[in-house]
Amino acid sequence: MRADNSRHLIAAAQQRAEQRAEQTRRKALAAVRRLDNTGRPISFDSVAREARVSRSWLYTQADVRSEIERLRGRHQSTAKPGPPERQRASEASLLRRLQAATERVRQLERANHELRDALAPSASNGPPLSQDQPVATHPRNQARNSSAHADMHPLPHRQHRPKHRHAGHSHDHRAHSR
Repeated sequence: MRADNSRHLIAAAQQRAEQRAEQTRRKALAAVRRLDNTGRPISFDSVAREARVSRSWLYTQADVRSEIERLRGRHQSTAKPGPPERQRASEASLLRRLQAATERVRQLERANHELRDALAPSASNGPPLSQDQPVATHPRNQARNSSAHADMHPLPHRQHRPKHRHAGHSHDHRAHSR
């Protein structure tokens, strides 16, 4: 008579089933993370499609189900998908960014005041610069921008004649018009 090995076969089958269940569980959680990281909507249907598992199986897994429900609620409450939770800036980070921007504004204001002070002595023949008026549009600078001073340009004004280059032609058409 043969020895009964059925208990070994049953134990091996149970072990394989547990391994498959754990592998499927990992696939489902990885799918949830991928959906969350890319900002796509999270639902039982989308996770089932992404992980290639059945929706009914997802409902039977308490940890996977609670994660889907938690993230589904978060994604439904926001109209636009934002960055994943772990990539969002913390309050401390946002505060540091605000402080850095404020300091940069102060530096630029100081530099602006220094430039205005440097321009003030050279512009004694006109009204003082106001804080709100840009330097380029100030009355004493309009003479520089007016057409009356166009003849004082250091380079002679040249008429522009474009070179026409057609396929297969490399000669200058200006030579023919002289």
